[in-house]
Amino acid sequence: MDDSQPLVTPNESEKKSSPEAALDELLAGNRRFTSGRTSSHRRDLAMLQQMMEKQEPFAAVLSCADSRVPVEVVFDQTIGQLFVTRVAGNMVTAEIMASLEYAVAVLGTHTILVMGHSRCGAVTAAIQATYNGQVVPGQISALFPHIEPAVKQAGPDLEPTVRANALLQAARLRESPLLAAMIEEGKLIVAAGYFDLRTGAVTLLDQPER
Repeated sequence: MDDSQPLVTPNESEKKSSPEAALDELLAGNRRFTSGRTSSHRRDLAMLQQMMEKQEPFAAVLSCADSRVPVEVVFDQTIGQLFVTRVAGNMVTAEIMASLEYAVAVLGTHTILVMGHSRCGAVTAAIQATYNGQVVPGQISALFPHIEPAVKQAGPDLEPTVRANALLQAARLRESPLLAAMIEEGKLIVAAGYFDLRTGAVTLLDQPER
């Protein structure tokens, strides 16, 4: 790569400058990932050096902490492109809400994607605790109240519950007065998605509010 060329060209930046374009770029990056044509990793170190003073992520992703869900890799994005929050069960807590509000209000992020995934261990544990009374060690059970509404709506089958959970967590984000105002002004999209561990593909679960 020619070091004299900007790492983010004006055209590339423009493609991510609206909520719709930002969401489209996430899905396009996932298509590059599933087709084996990723390229973002080639720019990682240079991008880190370019963004030392300021970060401008075009999208935020709330995903599970599962090690099989490497968000930047899945969407073929390099350093500084995504604001990623991760917690088992991709659930919205006060801390997650605050972090995503920061991404939107301070960093100018245009899109938030809540992404569930197949074979989610946190959702599995919540289902088993609800229907079988399974006891878990430590503080793992602290996850369950956040996932329980999805279990009640779609359980005891795992995959429908994973999808329901992503949709419900996205709905919780839209309850934020700050985020709701940004959505109303057309400055933000909040969407829910599903990552298939077998295929590597991400699919949208809803028509995001614009």
